[in-house]
Parts: sequence; C-alpha cells; structure tokens
Amino acid sequence: MRKIIVLEFMSLDGVIQAPGGPGEDMSGGFKYGGWTVPYFDDFSGKQMEAQMSKPFELLLGRKTYEIFASYWPHHSADWPGINEVRKYVVAHEEIKPEWNNSVLLKDDVVTKIQKLKEQDGPDLHIYGSGNFVQTLLQHDLVDEFWLKIFPVTLGAGKRLFADGARPAAFELTDSKVSPLGVIFANYRRAGEVRTGSF
Repeated sequence: MRKIIVLEFMSLDGVIQAPGGPGEDMSGGFKYGGWTVPYFDDFSGKQMEAQMSKPFELLLGRKTYEIFASYWPHHSADWPGINEVRKYVVAHEEIKPEWNNSVLLKDDVVTKIQKLKEQDGPDLHIYGSGNFVQTLLQHDLVDEFWLKIFPVTLGAGKRLFADGARPAAFELTDSKVSPLGVIFANYRRAGEVRTGSF
C-alpha cells in the first residue's frame, strides 16, 4: 500500500493560499500572493529539491493541476521527471487533462483514491489543492504531512485545516530550520489521540 503525502507551504496561522505569486489565487480578495518568496534561500531550495526528487505520483485538485500544467511542461529542467510521472487530477466537472500522463478522477473520488492507495507504486504527493485536501482529511486518507512553516501570519486566506480535522495523532519524522526561519517538519500518522493528566 502506498501513502498519501500532503506537502504544503503554510503560514504560522495556517494559511496555504497563493504561496508562489501575486496572481496565483486571489479568490476571497486575498492580497498576499507570493508570501513565501522572501524566505527562500539556498537551504530551502535544497530541502525542496530533496522532497521533489523522491519517487512519487501526483494527486492534485483541479486548480492546482491547472497551475502546474501551465508551468511545468515549460520548466521541466527545474523538476526533472515531472512531465513523465503519472498525475491524477480530481475535478467535479468534466475536464480534458492535456498534461502528459494525466488521469481525471471524477465521481466517487474517495473510493477511487482508496483504490489508488491499495495499488503498488510510488507514494502520492499532493501540493496545494486546499479544497481537495479537506476531502482527504474528512475521510482520514492523509498518511503524512510535509510542512514548510513560514515565519509570517496572514490573517486571512485558505487554511490547511479549513473545515477542521478528525482527531488523529502524528509523530515527527524529520525537522530542519532554515537560516530565514522556515521550519521543515514532516509528520507521519500515528494512531489515535491519547490523553492523560498531569
């Protein structure tokens, strides 16, 4: 069985909207697009390169898929192999995924994703895809979070746990801090929430 890994850029107050540029996602009047850019340095670049070079297939919501599909076919030197890996795009409506090696998942997507997890193959990586991630969280389908937590609060915007989350325990499997204060923290699902008393 393979894992579903959610990789997100996140502010201290949990915002994941439009980390890469001003025009990326202005919905809801969001005005801080590109908020991660001032915090990127060589250290962060190497950490991202290490994550992006692992064997994977992509599992994306429609909006993130469209952003990726418009960019990566023309910049594949920056992400070797991205155009060859299988990409699953989840959408409510019928779309024609034209990016190389793309597959549309539509109707009863939770069951289809559960079947994908049961197959042999590389782990399924999710970037962005905030709305879609909410569905995965509701159905307890996320195995790991690879978070990049930036030292900034944004006050408004789409959040990683927008609709709350099911109670679940996680364990920290890796962590690093960049010179500019970005925390790279990987968490793995670790059973149910435990409680106690002091």
